[in-house]
Amino acid sequence: MEHTQESENFPKEEERTEGRSRGRGRGEGRDRERSRDRDSADKEFVEKLVKLNRTAKVVKGGRRFSFSALTVIGDRKGNVGYGFGKANDVSEAIRKSIEKAKRNMIPLPVKNGTIPHEIIGTFKASRVLLKPACSGTGIIAGGPVRAIMEAGGVTDVLSKSIGAASQYNVLKATFNCISKMLDARTIAKNRGKPLKEFWG
Repeated sequence: MEHTQESENFPKEEERTEGRSRGRGRGEGRDRERSRDRDSADKEFVEKLVKLNRTAKVVKGGRRFSFSALTVIGDRKGNVGYGFGKANDVSEAIRKSIEKAKRNMIPLPVKNGTIPHEIIGTFKASRVLLKPACSGTGIIAGGPVRAIMEAGGVTDVLSKSIGAASQYNVLKATFNCISKMLDARTIAKNRGKPLKEFWG
């Protein structure tokens, strides 16, 4: 009899599991709402993390780690930018790099899903060759070049990295290509000719 009286004081197993599931459901709902807010805020830009580097400084108490992030962002409509951020935390370094990238965006000319013409860009010991490609080719590129093309909305392009393979230098060389590209719309406007004469 004593045993049955004691067991009546405790909540039943079903009640306990229901309480747990109810609590978990509430938390999940809040997480879903937060993720929806983040998605709606980030839909404007595509963010690509090109490189994340960790450095350690030896001090009296041990080691202090710091992180640097190289990020590319774009709106997939012909605008791209890059940023480099440093911080003691990974998420903070990425956030800083994205903020800098948003301030340094430049237009990327896109013609039928590819670039308008062949071009070579250089930065220090790195050289990048970009060539237009026919529809269905895809992005034949790797590393920073692929990230930039995807973020800018290019679907077909051929590329070759020549010289130093440092990701930062290759990224700068690619942006050098973009800055030198001729936009058919701008040229047609300056010459006072229709766009069809340039693009056919």
